Amino acid sequence: MSQQIETSEIKKKILSTGIRVGTQVKTKFMKPFITKASPEGLYMLDLDITLEKIQTAAKFINRLGTDKLIVCSARQYANTPIEKFCEILESKKLLGRFMPGTLTNPSLPYYIEPKIVLISDPQVDEQAVIEATNAGIPVIGIANTDNITSKLDLIIPANNRGRKALATVYWLLVRQILIEKGELKEDQPMKYEIDDFETKITEEEIE
Repeated sequence: MSQQIETSEIKKKILSTGIRVGTQVKTKFMKPFITKASPEGLYMLDLDITLEKIQTAAKFINRLGTDKLIVCSARQYANTPIEKFCEILESKKLLGRFMPGTLTNPSLPYYIEPKIVLISDPQVDEQAVIEATNAGIPVIGIANTDNITSKLDLIIPANNRGRKALATVYWLLVRQILIEKGELKEDQPMKYEIDDFETKITEEEIE
C-alpha cells in the first residue's frame, strides 16, 4: 500500500512541473503515450506511463551499472539536470555538440565504450542515437509528443523542452535508481530537490 501512497505523493509533487505537457504535434510513435489534448491544443502525456518507464529505465541502468552510462544532450536546459544526475550517480556526461566518432571510432582520443546511452531529445541528440545504434549500444531517450523514436530502445515520454520538466525527469530517474540500488527507501525523501536539478536562466543573473 505504501508504494501507492508514495506514487500519489510523487505525482502531486510533479504535476505542476509541466512534465506531461507535450506539443501541438503528435507522431505515430508517441501516440500510445498521449492521453488527450489540452484546451490550448497541446497533447498531454500519460503520467502513469512516464513513471512506469522511469522505473523500467532505472532497473535497466542499474543492471548495467551507472558507471557504464553516458548521458548526452545538446539541449541547454538539460545541462544542469545532467550534471546533477552524473554527479550523484558517477555517470559520464557529454554536453553540447556530440562529436562524430565518439562511440564508433576507436582511433579517436575521445572515443568511449559505454554500455548504455541516455539522451534528452531524439532530434537534438540524433548523432548520439545514430552512433549508439551503429555500435549496438542500447539508447534510453526522453521523448516528447512530436519526437520520432524508432531508434530508441526505451522511451521515457515527457516534456523534454521545459527547464522544470527536464529537471523533474532527471530527478525522478536518480531517485528511482537510488531506490533500485537500495540506497534510498521508497518513502524516504532524497536530499536533493527538483530545483537543484534545474538549469537557471542567465537573464536573472544579469539583473
